[in-house]
Amino acid sequence: MIASLYVEGRTPFHRLPAGAKLLLLVLVGIGLAFLHSPWVLGGALVICAMPYVLLRLPFSETRRRLGLMVLTVLLLGLATAWFESPLAGLVACLRILALVLLAAAVTATSEIADMMAAVTRAMMPLERLGLIKAQDVGLALGLALRFAPEIAGRHQALVAAHRARGLKPRWCHILPALIVLTLKEADEVARAIDARGLRGHKASDR
Repeated sequence: MIASLYVEGRTPFHRLPAGAKLLLLVLVGIGLAFLHSPWVLGGALVICAMPYVLLRLPFSETRRRLGLMVLTVLLLGLATAWFESPLAGLVACLRILALVLLAAAVTATSEIADMMAAVTRAMMPLERLGLIKAQDVGLALGLALRFAPEIAGRHQALVAAHRARGLKPRWCHILPALIVLTLKEADEVARAIDARGLRGHKASDR
């Protein structure tokens, strides 16, 4: 199983603070929404891919991290091309792939704790207004990033178990088991969080 999304390294992207990388991701996402030229988006895709390419991860590791996401984006692009136009499908693919690769670089070069701290600090003004709890937002991000590789690893284990029994892995068989196992672990994590009072209340308050 994949223990963590973080990859040790000394690339320029590693040296950037987690908060700066998250802000960059947000700004790039907003900027990409206003680009409609396939040529410009292609250039943006190359630029967004550079921090990830500099990690020099093996192809097998890249496929494990991004394979399902890239497939989903391609299917979305095909659907857009079918219902709208081939140009619209190409634009959608380029735009989302650029953002996916940049996000992958951010998570691969930033410790989860650093990203949680950065998001918590960014949410503090909203907490002062009484709209949210900044610590809860940071915790939610950390759990999402922690669960992503766990789910991927669990999926690989289920596929391997099916093949070991001589069965062909099918989504209709694997998906229900994957959902049950994920929900079970999520419930255990929620109980542990409440027991430690990490969300600002004690387990007895429930």
